[in-house]
Amino acid sequence: MGSPALVDRASKAAEAAFASYGQSSRAERAAFLDAVADEIEARAEAITAIGSAETGLPAARLQGERGRTTGQLRLFARHIEAGDYLDRRHDPALLDREPLPRPGLKLVQRPIGPVAVFGASNFPLAFSVAGGDTASALAAGCPVVVKDHSAHPGTGEIVAEAIAAAIAKQGIDPGVFSLIQGGKRDTGTALVQHPLIRAVGFTGSLGGGRALFDLCAARPELIPFFGELGSVNPMFVMPVALAARGAEIGRGWAGSLTMGAGQFCTNPGISLVIDERKADGFVQAATEALSEVGAQTMLTDGIAEAYRAGRERIAGGAGVREMLASKCDRRNAKPCLYEVSGDDWLANHALGEEVFGPLGLVVRLRDFEQMLQVAGALEGQLTCTLHMDEGDTEQARALMPVLERKAGRLLANAFPTGVEVCDAMVHGGPYPASTNFGATSVGTMAIRRWLRPVCYQSMPEELWPNLGDAA
Repeated sequence: MGSPALVDRASKAAEAAFASYGQSSRAERAAFLDAVADEIEARAEAITAIGSAETGLPAARLQGERGRTTGQLRLFARHIEAGDYLDRRHDPALLDREPLPRPGLKLVQRPIGPVAVFGASNFPLAFSVAGGDTASALAAGCPVVVKDHSAHPGTGEIVAEAIAAAIAKQGIDPGVFSLIQGGKRDTGTALVQHPLIRAVGFTGSLGGGRALFDLCAARPELIPFFGELGSVNPMFVMPVALAARGAEIGRGWAGSLTMGAGQFCTNPGISLVIDERKADGFVQAATEALSEVGAQTMLTDGIAEAYRAGRERIAGGAGVREMLASKCDRRNAKPCLYEVSGDDWLANHALGEEVFGPLGLVVRLRDFEQMLQVAGALEGQLTCTLHMDEGDTEQARALMPVLERKAGRLLANAFPTGVEVCDAMVHGGPYPASTNFGATSVGTMAIRRWLRPVCYQSMPEELWPNLGDAA
């Protein structure tokens, strides 16, 4: 069981390991990441079995998530081998320059030190023990201390065993990775406030993330907190597309909304339509599609309780009309659908807050001017989506400057559930979607969170850091 004493032990071990791991070559770290992926795959059946038992997720979902986990480990291995992430810059000496000579200057990105990672409830593999935060930090050269989520401790333990096996095979200091399970609130507090921890990665609720962010800010020595928190991921259904294929979009929305019982951070919880007769077909198709979805098991009792509370909050809002209501008991969740006018949505901030689960809200707007007004009133989002046809281009163009300031990923004629792990992906956005809008928790750019630029002036070659090449 986790405790502040174990946090201290793990943090000190991580700091000791950083002396060697932070100076290791890119090739050595790439080989380690590949070895971790191999060891996870070697435990595939055990991970799927216990993961399904702990979370209620189907085997196929866990198998896919395991593939994403090992895939991103290998992606970061290839990324650091290429070396572009180092952002190397060289200004050669100009000793004859007048009136003053210029010294030789070199810049390179260097690892920051031990990193704390908090596992997510909704992704027991891809956002947890060996997930994206851990993979990118290890790739950067940073030891990691993971505080795993209590929803899936057995799954986390097997993955930690895989990492330990890779550490042993590669001959790496074992302090490079520690897993802390369970414990009271003081365990998490001790981790983010430990003086040897240099940054924190978190995926979870707005309330939990904000509490950890505040703890980081209260440290005598400030450190960055990279939290991926909450988002309603609004969809803007433009008029021409609504008239031409509103029913199709409505059915697609229902599928995205209920995927994984709505327990994705990119779940599109709000659809915005201009209130004309054409909107009725969209709403009717979404309602019919949602009514055919049966109960799904949510990940934890707490998530199920929060979903019921969120449903009551939305249903109790002024002017909110019920389109589809479902009874939910214990950990079972069924979809719900509500609609509200643009005026009532703008008057009630709570209607724009995330409900983690398969709940949709249709906001019926007077006209395009009100669509612009609602877009401007949105808080920060992970995603914003435009459903549009050719005749919607001018209005969509008018929305783009607003939406670019609201979200980290903008989509056209797609649904935001499903986050591709690749070079160009941005999974983050302005607060409260995340606590640092200049970062991403998915994709190769995630490594930048655990690096800082260092400039070397007139430095002898013998003292240049070990980059694994002739830089």
